[in-house]
Amino acid sequence: MNITWALLMMTLGSVGIQQDQHSANVTAALQAAAKNPAIIAQNSTNPSQNTTGGGIIAPSATPVPQTGGLSSAPLADPQPDAPKVKGIYVTAYSAGGARMEQLLNLTDSTELNSMVIDIKDDAGYITYKTDNPELQQMGEPKPFIGDINKLMERLKQHQVYPIARIVVFKDTVLAKKHPELSFVNPDGTIWKNKGGDSFVNPYNENVWKYNVDIAKEAVKLGFKEIQFDYVRFPEGFEKRAETLKYTKSDKTRIDIIADFVKYAKSELNPLGVRVSVDIFGYAASVPAAEGIGQDFVKISKNVDVISPMVYPSHYTTGWFSVKDPDKDPYATIKGSMVDTHKKLDPLGSYKPVIRPWIQDFTASWLGSGHYVKYGKQQVEDQIRALKDQNVEEFLLWNANNRYTADVNYGK
Repeated sequence: MNITWALLMMTLGSVGIQQDQHSANVTAALQAAAKNPAIIAQNSTNPSQNTTGGGIIAPSATPVPQTGGLSSAPLADPQPDAPKVKGIYVTAYSAGGARMEQLLNLTDSTELNSMVIDIKDDAGYITYKTDNPELQQMGEPKPFIGDINKLMERLKQHQVYPIARIVVFKDTVLAKKHPELSFVNPDGTIWKNKGGDSFVNPYNENVWKYNVDIAKEAVKLGFKEIQFDYVRFPEGFEKRAETLKYTKSDKTRIDIIADFVKYAKSELNPLGVRVSVDIFGYAASVPAAEGIGQDFVKISKNVDVISPMVYPSHYTTGWFSVKDPDKDPYATIKGSMVDTHKKLDPLGSYKPVIRPWIQDFTASWLGSGHYVKYGKQQVEDQIRALKDQNVEEFLLWNANNRYTADVNYGK
């Protein structure tokens, strides 16, 4: 079907009151992708003067080491003995609270072997107590996880492969503390989206370093992989790119996002950890989303693991020849993986591990007749579709960390 029409239909199908963080801004982001104009920063030999909206905000005072071109040889897997990950999302509240016992019982009694735990959450809070003065100055620690060392020891005892989730450019905390790192309205206020969230500027290398420094501390704590989320510009950014004040270079948004990912990998792989990135599932099926700066192939080429969010509820009529994708999780996941392989197979030795996020929640906002209650069959259908497309790893998303009982995760 026509790509633009598909994206618009997908947008309409995503409207609702879903509470999970991955879905919070999907509607607006898909609208941005549907528009998909090629807005490219004007060439400038002085990035500090290449600023939209007529204002100038000082560029990063601490330059990030350049990582070179994309023609360098792929780095060796820093976790060659890592398990085939079958994991669940765990909020900091759950990780530091009573629910952790239930979640550990789940991994103990099933084929699940990994947890993706919020270390820097969707608001921008560092979710544990850190003694690092630079991180304290830049961000704001909130000890939702009361004893991070105790948590890591617990995960080790239960043989859980620990993955640290770090939300990167969606960061209201950092934007409020350091407006010069964010996007500023013409009246001098910090820009917010409709949900009241602010983003920080991917062009600013201090933002890169801050997030990678959090990742490095997570490595010291014992995490085996760093998963970056919200590796993009705000949804619909192309509509406001010329009115907001922020520093930028002559690079496109797509290139600057890819450069951040490559920088993070170059800094973290030598420490023995993998780097993974979450990305919209539709990105495998459409051209690059220039508005938000995401190119599926360029990002994938520079990570160890790519995690497309292929929730069936996020596709609508016509995708993969399915009338109601949420009601046919097998066909939807199969179609998304066919497209994913088509995009990534040409990367050859650069091709990362494909580890999708799949759905373990009910998308009731789609309306009567367009969704089903998700349970054992629906989760197993998604896993079976992945396996049939030679994808052996997956992550389950449920915002409340309430996962379906009695699922055969080995199907």
